[in-house]
Amino acid sequence: MDSQHRVDKAARLMRKGSVRDAQKVSKLQRSLNNEETSRAQSVQTRLNDKSLAPSPIVTLVVGAEARLFAAHEDVLCQSPFFERVIRSNFTDAQNRRISLPDEEPEVFSGILEYLYKGDYYPRLLHNKQRNSWELEDSLPRRVTPQTTPTINDSPKFGGGRAGQTPQTPAAVEATVFLSGISQHILRDTAIYCAADRFGLEELKRLALRKQGLQAGIDVGTILRSAQYCYANTPDSDSRLRAHYLALIIRCRKTFKRSGTMQAEMEKCGSDNVYGEGSGKLFFDLFVAMCNHLDDVIDASNARTPKTI
Repeated sequence: MDSQHRVDKAARLMRKGSVRDAQKVSKLQRSLNNEETSRAQSVQTRLNDKSLAPSPIVTLVVGAEARLFAAHEDVLCQSPFFERVIRSNFTDAQNRRISLPDEEPEVFSGILEYLYKGDYYPRLLHNKQRNSWELEDSLPRRVTPQTTPTINDSPKFGGGRAGQTPQTPAAVEATVFLSGISQHILRDTAIYCAADRFGLEELKRLALRKQGLQAGIDVGTILRSAQYCYANTPDSDSRLRAHYLALIIRCRKTFKRSGTMQAEMEKCGSDNVYGEGSGKLFFDLFVAMCNHLDDVIDASNARTPKTI
């Protein structure tokens, strides 16, 4: 009788747990769908806005090579940064021209694409068959970060970026070359930092979500991108910085084996390649790992009561 009662109780608990899990999944799915719908509606509103037609065209001169971009004034004013510039004084008021010599043209093109379309390539798409979110033209399978390939590695096995392996060729280039630091870093990190400068909070959230979907990125790229993030975001940033700290802790065995990790920690941002403050990454990582260890110890102590 008691045995039957225990079996029935376990079954009831399992049924209750399944309901709760289903409710959590349903709630998360509704949240993601609402966000996607909101972004789509925002894009449609901009496309249907008749005021875009007579909106003056602004020329933007971007980067050290002075590449030219053109955009409607009303579109640019979605950014608080550009709104301040346009509403006050142009750098070149007569020709309606704004100079952005410190920005990267390839990154800025993503900013403009977002301002017009509400997203940037590769777009964030919902796979209804898998009931998951994926990047346009990307592969669905996720892998862990890889150690940086040596000079003797065959280029077709990765080349150091975007998770290219014989089984999973890279469908979307995950990195972008920044001429200002002469390094490849993750494209979504560069977009996130630019969005922070231009005051585009929704774009920051989008870039962070996309970066979380990237796979097979080598250790060197991750560390370069993390240091760039630290050099180009305020100390108050609690999203992208936390993302990198959590990633390194979660994949600590891979990073521990990496000679790149050791070299970067010993150098500790001393050459200032990525900008002032990049070396703070490693102190924050130390603090985060200490906190993680404390959590593990506390959880272990809770399961095993201390004896006097």
